[in-house]
Amino acid sequence: MSSAALQREFAPVSETIAAPRPAHYRVAVVILNYRTPQLVIDCLASLASEVDPLRDVVVVVDNASGDDSVERIEAAIEQNHWTEWCQFIPSPDNNGFSAGNNLGCAAVAADYYLLTNSDTLFRPGAIEELLRGAAAHPQAAMLGPRLECLNGDPQVSCFKFHSPLSELIDAAATGPLTKLLSKFDVPRPVIDHSECYDWLGFPCVLVRSDVLRQVGPMDEGFFMYYEDVDYCRRIRRAGGEIRYWPAARVVHLGGQSSNMRELTAACKRRPKYFYAARARYYAKHFGHLGLWLANGLWMAGRVFSLAQEKFRGRPTHICDSQARDVWTNGWRPLTGPRR
Repeated sequence: MSSAALQREFAPVSETIAAPRPAHYRVAVVILNYRTPQLVIDCLASLASEVDPLRDVVVVVDNASGDDSVERIEAAIEQNHWTEWCQFIPSPDNNGFSAGNNLGCAAVAADYYLLTNSDTLFRPGAIEELLRGAAAHPQAAMLGPRLECLNGDPQVSCFKFHSPLSELIDAAATGPLTKLLSKFDVPRPVIDHSECYDWLGFPCVLVRSDVLRQVGPMDEGFFMYYEDVDYCRRIRRAGGEIRYWPAARVVHLGGQSSNMRELTAACKRRPKYFYAARARYYAKHFGHLGLWLANGLWMAGRVFSLAQEKFRGRPTHICDSQARDVWTNGWRPLTGPRR
């Protein structure tokens, strides 16, 4: 579907009456861009009829894209008369996913912060539905919508926490073992009713402002990946609930600002920052011994999958150099982001 068709489907652009911006908003939508200007424009188009210009704001942060993102996004905001409810922040540096979202959240005061990727499109009523969920469940620190493909097929977005045993499951990829250790398996089945989970994927999540004050900003030591599960662990540790709210529906196009999905599907080598983030997560929440245990259990699981490949001819699901990268990126996991 073309970009123009997406804009027609998700948000007919309408003029809004200019009004002074409030000092405090109901909802602040934060969109992080890195070299995906057209996706940002499409996302903004889907939000045009969803935000209330008198109570809500959208903050677009460009993470030092170095392409024509700044010019294209600024022009679209002006040409489509989105200036009443949209602010644009060009960051001088790309310090990663957490840093970009922290910058957007710090720019405005709001009751709720809706963190969303540039490759999302909001179905009608999605924001209001998330707010209804928040009102119905005041103990929920974070809520996430149903993520779906453009054709409406659901996507997995709810998870159990990563643990050393989940590394064994992932590396082995063996049905009987996965079934035996199912309570440690990270992805959870898609359901059609609201439920609490350990963590939600961050293509789109609604966070209460008091959570940001209590828990603090996202850990900028994660350049990209694992920052979402880390933040949810911190919320859960502080006593907050993480709730899935499928009545709100958001399209997630997926894999547009990173080639991680393509690399994994093709079993190509993942970037160093993925393994650095993994190491940081395990060392932070399980200690250095927990990180080494996770690595050891991954190696044990790899023995299972390798046997399947050698003796049953099963194709590999292991990425190039993964065994080496699991170990070599884990020696200094808490020293900050590494790209």
